This record gives sequence, C-alpha cells and structure tokens, in this order.
Amino acid sequence: MAKPRLHLDADVSYRVLQRVLLERGHDVTRTPCEWMPLDATDEQQLLLATAHGRCILTFNIGDFMRLAEKFPAHGGIVLAQQKAWNLATLIAATDVMLTETSAEEWPGRVRWLNEWRL
Repeated sequence: MAKPRLHLDADVSYRVLQRVLLERGHDVTRTPCEWMPLDATDEQQLLLATAHGRCILTFNIGDFMRLAEKFPAHGGIVLAQQKAWNLATLIAATDVMLTETSAEEWPGRVRWLNEWRL
C-alpha cells in the first residue's frame, strides 16, 4: 500500500506546513514548484497535481467542487474551510490523513480534512 502524495494548492501553500510534513516523512509539494507556476489556475493546479500522482489540499471549496465534477478522474481533492483551521490543527490533521490513508484511496475522491481533525 503506497502512501498518498499531496500537493498544497496556492490557497493553502504554507511553507511551514510543507516543511513539517516533509520532516514527518510525507511526500508533499506546494504551489509554486518546478512543475507548478505561482500563477497557475485552479484547473491547472488540479490537473498538474493529478498528472504528478498527487491529491490536492485546498481551501477553495466551491471552485474545486466544480472541478471535481468537470474532471472526475482527478487525483483526489481534500477540502478544508480556511476559517476553521489554525496552523497547528492543519498540520496535525494533514499528518493524520497522510498517515492513515493510502494512495489507492484518493483518485476521483473528494473528502473533507475534518475527517482527520483531532
């Protein structure tokens, strides 16, 4: 069972979030990176993350729900309401999510980060 690979979209692209998750052994990229420009649209972020075998974490609920319908073969979408999270709880829940799920569970799925809130 492979571990999920995660991409942090531009809305949730905190360097410290990526750094802590990398330190905990997770495979996490963020916008921008070598394959994702800073000005990438939501659609580009979803499609590029999918092309790189990654699910994507976003605060942009409405747009990504629409994109999930438009592109049902996406790599997985994790939604979170920005106002409901501080950095510590965001790190903790994302760590649990990446630890408790497998890469095979994510393609085509849309899930709420609240499922892993401690």
